[in-house]
Amino acid sequence: MIKVLIADDQELIRLGFRMALAAQDDICVVAEASDGAQAVEQARRTRPDVVLMDVRMPHVDGIVATASITKALPDTRVLILTTFDLDEYAFAALRAGASGFMLKDSTAESLVDSVRAVAAGEAVMSPRITRRMLDLFGARIPAGTPADDPAMALSAREHEVLIAIAQGKSNPEIAAEFFISEATVKSHVGHVLAKLGLRDRIHAVIYAYEHHLVG
Repeated sequence: MIKVLIADDQELIRLGFRMALAAQDDICVVAEASDGAQAVEQARRTRPDVVLMDVRMPHVDGIVATASITKALPDTRVLILTTFDLDEYAFAALRAGASGFMLKDSTAESLVDSVRAVAAGEAVMSPRITRRMLDLFGARIPAGTPADDPAMALSAREHEVLIAIAQGKSNPEIAAEFFISEATVKSHVGHVLAKLGLRDRIHAVIYAYEHHLVG
């Protein structure tokens, strides 16, 4: 059973999400929160698998709450709720440890699929959205320190796969580019994440830009 916490300051949105998720046999909404402070408190109490986190909430926003939750509960995944414009607050939440984001006006089916994917350890962000995110915010990411770059431990192929991920390419696109199977791509992605200590491929994108591996 996938345990979900819904954090949003709009009661009607929480109700809509709860109804969509409660209709599923494998998902259970264990708590709700109307601001970031409540979200952190409820997450510590219920230890959900997934937190649906609004970004702009009173008192404590979703960015601060996401950072607190991912630090205190590493097994809990945070899925950011955002608008179509993909504002920089949502991006900041990704850097705080969130595992992706979804649009608030997504269909019930998309919501359910996203929750299941995040609970399974996947990142929820399509290559198209990844590219848009980087177009909007890539230039704002500060440079890293090349001498301290753990990417030096990557093999040549793993480094190529990291660059491809940072360019927003999907596994099938990477497989086609390097003439390898999708299973091999998945293996390389897993090695990249493990060697760099990253939660998922979204954070691999951020890592690559922070260290100026792409530009």
